Amino acid sequence: MTQALFIFSRKSIVLIAMLLLFCYAAIAQEESLLDLLEDDEETIDYTEASFKTNRVINLHSLENTAAGVLDFKINHRFGFINTGFYELFGLDRASIRLGLDLGVTDNLAIGIGRSSFQKNYDGYIKYRILRQSTGRRNIPITMALFASTAIRGERWPRADLDYPFFGRFAYTFQAIVGRKFSENFTLQLSPTVVHRNLVPTRAESNTVYALGTAFRQKITKRIAFNAEYIYVFPGQLADGFRNSLSVGLDIETGGHVFQLHFTNSTSMIEKGFIAETTGNWLDGGIHFGFNISRVFTLWNKPKY
Repeated sequence: MTQALFIFSRKSIVLIAMLLLFCYAAIAQEESLLDLLEDDEETIDYTEASFKTNRVINLHSLENTAAGVLDFKINHRFGFINTGFYELFGLDRASIRLGLDLGVTDNLAIGIGRSSFQKNYDGYIKYRILRQSTGRRNIPITMALFASTAIRGERWPRADLDYPFFGRFAYTFQAIVGRKFSENFTLQLSPTVVHRNLVPTRAESNTVYALGTAFRQKITKRIAFNAEYIYVFPGQLADGFRNSLSVGLDIETGGHVFQLHFTNSTSMIEKGFIAETTGNWLDGGIHFGFNISRVFTLWNKPKY
């Protein structure tokens, strides 16, 4: 077993630094362009509802939880379909994640969660630095930065070994970039770095680089089709691990959003569905699951 406590490769540091520099340059350019505008009375029209919620299926979406809003999420996965009739095609087994997402401002969100799978605890922070808009401020894309920490809570597989405490920790850093091309279609990309302090075998890398892609196609006013695929660059995972592929429907009903989906990922947190997916779509290694989102307004944001 390999371990790297709080140690990131130089590639990780360079990638994160490049993302931050790109964001700073984009904001600086935006501000300089605004200085050239002569019509101060023209309004800014922000693009809304790129996705139904702040998740596509597993991946975080371009959307943020609104300021003052608490989003209670229930994520549920049944077992693999290929377990057959004895397990009722996976319905006899299930894993769940309960989470709370809070919009601190319209651009800043934080969240916590607890999963039954591996008894993981996780927390995240997400900040939107660019928002697609037209009018006085013409920005063609939405961009957010995301960081999370996960702690594996289940007992170690061998009680006779002295595992380091910080071996339970994993970290994810992600940029989320996308555009709502029309009222019906949205596309996003999510370059990602996952670092796990402890991995089971030498064949696995502590630091994993991946690229997520996702889209939304609106079907009706309240129903949309979502899909996402996460490509892990070669040579980082042991045999038996696969790229995550998920498809599903979003159904909006008043204050609730139901997400019905099929996915080959068991875990519902970043380090799991990006670096530890084992299901194979070709042989029925697929979970049926659903996400339920219920929002509560805790405070109203001030009007200016």
